[in-house]
Amino acid sequence: MTDYAEPSVPVTGGAMPLLGFGTWQIDDADAPAAVSAALDAGYRHIDTATGYSNQRGVGQAIADSGLPRGDLFVTTKLPPDNADRVRETIEESLEQLGLDHLNLWLVHWPPNGQARPDVWEQVVQAQADGLTKAVGVSNYSLAQIDELTQATGTTPAVNQIKWSPAQFDRAVADGLRDRGVVLEGYSPFKASNLQDPTLVSIAQAHDVDTAQVIVAWHVAHEFVVIPKSSNPERIRSNAAGATVPLSDDEVAQIDALGH
Repeated sequence: MTDYAEPSVPVTGGAMPLLGFGTWQIDDADAPAAVSAALDAGYRHIDTATGYSNQRGVGQAIADSGLPRGDLFVTTKLPPDNADRVRETIEESLEQLGLDHLNLWLVHWPPNGQARPDVWEQVVQAQADGLTKAVGVSNYSLAQIDELTQATGTTPAVNQIKWSPAQFDRAVADGLRDRGVVLEGYSPFKASNLQDPTLVSIAQAHDVDTAQVIVAWHVAHEFVVIPKSSNPERIRSNAAGATVPLSDDEVAQIDALGH
């Protein structure tokens, strides 16, 4: 198995770096520079989506990097509106990214709010055909994940959900872990109060900023985190957060900010 950037968690076909680079709201024209900055900063996990309309730009940065394909973990997503053209969508994604396979393909949202095992079956078929190493979902409830598993016998490897210390819900975290599903959090800063006294105190103790503390908290829990920025300095700073060593007590203090 290829050694991806550490720290990571195991998923089908390899290891998923806990630190990823999110590309939501980065235009296709701006994606090459932003993703290149992330790769230069040491990120090896890149997250995009058909719905972001930036896959060509992301692919350009990957090609320009010269990095071996085996060193990169690339995720994209199936829009719910494409539920009737599953195979075509992943083929279009691969063409735009310039890749022959994904590391992870997610159903971006439950189509019309429904779990849709019929769609999931087609996603699993794309995995069986070698178009993606792992498959998962995004914005699904535990009940919807159970519906997919019960209907198809295949449990999503990952559930990507909005997540931050303020949204920490132990029942959700434990429920996913009990099912063998990796929790991947998006928008870690948008839902956080970066001036929260607890975060500020912990940040000062480590001589870092509160955004870095939030990244460190995800890593301490083995939650995958995909901070997004177009600013090279902030991209590097966010990455450095993954190396901040929080104590068990500090993690517990941050947990207490949630539900």
